[in-house]
Amino acid sequence: MRAQAQAAVPLQTPFYYGWVIVFISGLGMFFSGPGQTYSVSVFIDSYIKDFGWSRSQVSGIYSAATLAAGLCMFFVGRFIDFHGQRKMAVFVGLGLALACFWNSIVTNIAMLFIGFFLLRLLGQGSMTLIPNTLVPQWFIVKRGKALSLMAIGGFASSAAFPPLNAWLVTEWGWSFSWRLWGILLLVIFVPLAFFLIRNKPEDVGLLPDGDQTHPADTQFPGFQPKALEINWTLEEAKKTSAFWLLLVCVSIPALVNTGLTFHLISIFKETGLTAGTAAIVLSLMAIVGFPISLAAGFILDRVKVNYILAGIFAGEIIFVVFLLFINSTFMAIIFGILWGVSNGFERIALNYVWPSYFGRMALGSIKGSAMTVMVLGSALGPLPFGFAFDLFGGYQEILLATLLFPALGILCSLLAKKPVKIES
Repeated sequence: MRAQAQAAVPLQTPFYYGWVIVFISGLGMFFSGPGQTYSVSVFIDSYIKDFGWSRSQVSGIYSAATLAAGLCMFFVGRFIDFHGQRKMAVFVGLGLALACFWNSIVTNIAMLFIGFFLLRLLGQGSMTLIPNTLVPQWFIVKRGKALSLMAIGGFASSAAFPPLNAWLVTEWGWSFSWRLWGILLLVIFVPLAFFLIRNKPEDVGLLPDGDQTHPADTQFPGFQPKALEINWTLEEAKKTSAFWLLLVCVSIPALVNTGLTFHLISIFKETGLTAGTAAIVLSLMAIVGFPISLAAGFILDRVKVNYILAGIFAGEIIFVVFLLFINSTFMAIIFGILWGVSNGFERIALNYVWPSYFGRMALGSIKGSAMTVMVLGSALGPLPFGFAFDLFGGYQEILLATLLFPALGILCSLLAKKPVKIES
């Protein structure tokens, strides 16, 4: 039976195949980069310079496109549950590559909107949703550790894209930069996703976590892994207060982080710091967040996730307040470290909480709903910062107003206790 199970996996490994899934999921997180704000933000000044658009105009287009993409994420979650992560990863990888090629030929506002929409839907949304629903299928007991290792791809992406894009734009222009990422998606990610991804361990006769307690033989119709968690449907989850409180918790970091990231270069310019310093801070945030995320995975396997969420929001208050007083490169570096610590916990906790509370069965639909709210939050993030700058000539007022959101997050996370399912 064990030999049959091993023959069913696409790649023979001396270890549990779920760790290969973690690797390809991490690669997917890395290649979500073209659709992430930390990547797109590098191109904003080039668009303003080349086409004469205002900052608030580009911010508005970006927010509107992100909003439209967010409204589609619920359906992406449904498609994942129906078609599986393997087919969706290949389809989304191809689509994101085409979106990069489209963005390389943008010449007007309408094309910019379509380009931003495709990047946000396929990159920031779908390309992160697929790995975050795939890894929890393969791990239950070791889920925190697996998600932490997968997050390496996301941190590598946020560390690499800002300086790489800045260099590419300087040396070869923004159009070449978009084409390069499209080619890399087609050459690297899409083939690996097609050949390596399997939707869940049961599909190849294995069990979550590499468990061998039960025979891994799918010839028997009654074969089921041991029940390590309770599964909820989306309709059942929506009847709990925890579901709605967690949706609020998911939206807040998206709103705050996207607003800050999108306008960080401009915020730093107000204090006499350069665009290069902003790019360094974004990379530093990722570098610091990487070891923090590894620790977060082990902590989340032992500490209630809603308490971790409350700590994340407390951290957001600290680094936003610190941002108000930055006046030197040294203080900018400290800010990047504080932001990275918060972000390290955030990346794991916000993905860990959904399968932990509601199980694996309808994770695509449930996480898709969460992703919709997250993308909507990120859509609203840049817009008030852009309007505040045009209205007040700076960012102090909007940064002070931003503090209200993590305060609300602390309250919601403490109230969002794990629901108990009552079987009828």
